[in-house]
Amino acid sequence: MPAANTDENGYSTVVGLIYVFNLIVGTGALTLPAAFAESGWALGLCLIIMLAFMSYLTATFVIEAMAAANAIIHWRRQRRVKRRAETPGGALASSSGSSPRGSVGDASPSSEELRLLEPDPVSLNEYYNITETVEMGKMASFFFSKWGVNVFYVMIALYLYGDLAIYAAAVAKSLRDVGCTYVPVNHTCNASIPLTERCWADLELTRWDAYRIFLSTFVVVLGSFVFFNVQKTKYLQILTTLMRWGAFGLMVVLALRKLAAADRPLGRPAVARVAGLPTLFGVCVYSFMCHHSLPSLITPITNKRRLSGLLAADYLLILGFYLLLAFTGIFAFPSIYDLYTLNFVPDDCDGHYTGWFERVLDYFLTLFPVFTLSTNFPIIAITLRNNLQTLCLTEGRRHGLFIRRLLFPVLALLPPSIVALVFQDLQMLVGVTGSYAGSGIQYVVPALLVLYSRRTTLTLIGMGVRNKHSSVFQHTGWIVFVLLWAAVCVVFVTVNHLQDWFGL
Repeated sequence: MPAANTDENGYSTVVGLIYVFNLIVGTGALTLPAAFAESGWALGLCLIIMLAFMSYLTATFVIEAMAAANAIIHWRRQRRVKRRAETPGGALASSSGSSPRGSVGDASPSSEELRLLEPDPVSLNEYYNITETVEMGKMASFFFSKWGVNVFYVMIALYLYGDLAIYAAAVAKSLRDVGCTYVPVNHTCNASIPLTERCWADLELTRWDAYRIFLSTFVVVLGSFVFFNVQKTKYLQILTTLMRWGAFGLMVVLALRKLAAADRPLGRPAVARVAGLPTLFGVCVYSFMCHHSLPSLITPITNKRRLSGLLAADYLLILGFYLLLAFTGIFAFPSIYDLYTLNFVPDDCDGHYTGWFERVLDYFLTLFPVFTLSTNFPIIAITLRNNLQTLCLTEGRRHGLFIRRLLFPVLALLPPSIVALVFQDLQMLVGVTGSYAGSGIQYVVPALLVLYSRRTTLTLIGMGVRNKHSSVFQHTGWIVFVLLWAAVCVVFVTVNHLQDWFGL
């Protein structure tokens, strides 16, 4: 059985963890400073440390489940080879020259049969080698019932819907705040301009109208790609990665410069504010999300011996970066926008410009979400479309062009566009997406996957073969703890949201 990922198309452990780092540090990080300012720096510090640990814990669950899924694939293939070898007149007899059908015109063994007849290199100790990419949907089909698989795809769809709404709102807000030139006479520095104010002095359009115009244009232009098949190229990945690191580095440097130039911190965040905890929880969960993409990133790593330890180091690095970004932001600015890049909108009201170069940097930071999120939006929309088709369409049945090429692309684009048109509060969108769909994918699904994968492999393979990629959190109590944590957090967030929205 040839490995699915050889050294030629794989990469080193360090490169794989850089990919995980880039995957985690994304849009959620841009909403962290505002969430910290709302909940208080001490409370934010404690919660983000706890959620970083929980995310790492469940990431080890996903890796263990990946290894278990590979073990089942290897076990099934080995059984198939043995059955063919032991069956009289089977493929083995055919390959040795005797005709199992007794006729001269029998076809020679197919390439699949020849592949199965090769000596199988997978020994018992190699059953749990992660050599084939098994996405979470396929793992769910291995270990869950049909009902459980459907629930999983519903969670993924809801999360991707939230992703698309967040991306669309972030791009539209960035374009509006750069494009709108009218500033009210009574406007003060570091204060957001009301949405009812004009966008341009000579037009009656308000900032809210401009937001919806930019949003509609963005969805029409970028959303059109969902009707086709588009794949992100290697060079586009490199470009967006460089832009991401340039932007995040600039935000930290400019915030530190602002702090150094001031006699005292300009921001005075509270120590703790319980009212901001639900939003911070959702933002933090969203900011550490990577579990649904781990199989495609981890499998090509050629050396997986120290995977858990290096992944822990990766999480510590990400946690340190998030704290640096959040703390510099909350102490450098008196008030923080829900999208942190909007704090760098070029504004001469505080007289901080010394030349054109600083203005160019601020324009780059403000438009950073437009550049990076625009490249990801079609990919996520196509992924959502494919997941909706998997959830709703019957496998093996032919469906018309209208359903595949029109109905499901529209179903992927329309709901998040409507949500973004109605709500422009990114903190709320990120908080709700992270608290509900994010909690399901990051906590509930990995915990159940590892629970049922252990039961399945114990039944099929037995206890004699050890899973070399087992989570360091082996006790079943950890699974129970994760599920209870998710349930308590979701209930707490729901109660607080109901109190805020309905005054209960």
